Amino acid sequence: MTALDYDLEFLEDGRTIELISIGMVRDDGAEYYAVNRDMPVRKIRKHKWLMDNVVPHLPKGQGDRRNHVPQRWLFDYADPVVKRHDRIADDVMDFIRGAGSDVELWANYGAYDHVALAQLWGRMIDLPEGVPMFTNDIQQELRRLGFASDQLPAQEGAVHNALADARHNQTVRRWLAEQETRTP
Repeated sequence: MTALDYDLEFLEDGRTIELISIGMVRDDGAEYYAVNRDMPVRKIRKHKWLMDNVVPHLPKGQGDRRNHVPQRWLFDYADPVVKRHDRIADDVMDFIRGAGSDVELWANYGAYDHVALAQLWGRMIDLPEGVPMFTNDIQQELRRLGFASDQLPAQEGAVHNALADARHNQTVRRWLAEQETRTP
C-alpha cells in the first residue's frame, strides 16, 4: 500500500465545488502542485474568505507590476503551475498511477476534496483506472486513535496553500501511524 496525501483549495456554493488548486505528495517524495487556469475568477473575487486565505498563496497573487502581471489578475497565468483543468486531470491521473497499483488517498476533512478530485474526470463512475474511489480522512483517524486536534504536529508551511497543506497532511498521517504503533 502506497499512501498519497493531498489537499485541494476550492470554491463551493452548496451545489457545486470548483477547483482552485491542488497539492499532492507521495511517500516516495514526489510532489505535484497545480493552479486551475479555468477557475471561476469572478466568483472567487466575491468570496472574502478565499480572497483573504487562498488567493495570496497563488502564483503572484494580487498582481505583480515587476513581472507585468496586472493588479486585476488573481494570479500569474504564465506561471508553469497554472494549467487548464483537463491538463490537471491528466497530470493527477499520472501522478496517482505513478504511486503503483495499490494507492491509498489521504486528506484532512477530505469529503469535499474527494468530490473535487473525482470531478477532474467528470462523474465518480468516470474515475480512471487506478484512482481510488474513496479518500481516507485524517480526522476520522484522529478520532479513532483518541487524539484531539491540538495534539497534532503544528503546520510549518503556509495554511491554505494546497501543496503546503498536502505536506502537512503527510506529516500528520505519519505521526498518527507512529502513535498507533506505540499504543499497547
